[in-house]
Amino acid sequence: MAMRNFVFTEKVESVIIGTYIYKHSYLLNVNMTKIDLSNNPVKLIGQAYRTSMRLVDGPLRALGFAMGQLPVLVALKKSGALSQAELARLAQVEQPSMAQLLNRMERDGLVQRVPNPDDKRSQLVSLTAGASERMPKGKAVMDAASRQALAGFTEKERDQLMTLLLRVNANLDRAVGEAES
Repeated sequence: MAMRNFVFTEKVESVIIGTYIYKHSYLLNVNMTKIDLSNNPVKLIGQAYRTSMRLVDGPLRALGFAMGQLPVLVALKKSGALSQAELARLAQVEQPSMAQLLNRMERDGLVQRVPNPDDKRSQLVSLTAGASERMPKGKAVMDAASRQALAGFTEKERDQLMTLLLRVNANLDRAVGEAES
């Protein structure tokens, strides 16, 4: 459950500024004609996500991290050693995708695999000491980006935005569930 919260928090942080700009462009003196929304706020959410990723990509790479690794890193930090299957479930990706990601992370010295004492057929994945030491700096990068995205927001505006984004996320989760069943 902690991983799900991280993934959602990451989604929320990445769309906050975009949604606010869409609703309050007149307050921010933003020229909305430069942003092609085609009357679709979800496009703006995607744009905000891409912009936020550009903001954090360089600093995270300097620390040896990549955006796609964050759900795994956070899950392992919060939960300790986990199986590949559990990491795939938490990150909501297919097993082969998780295997490739973990191979790269192991190659880069971020994770290590050890035999699972409860199941000799599987391995557990855990953070290396080096990754654990760098994670606070990675969190600081993400926190700084979030502060930049929310600069000038009142507490009420943040709460309103969170409420709206929770609804968007719930709608999307429901749609995915329906499509998968």
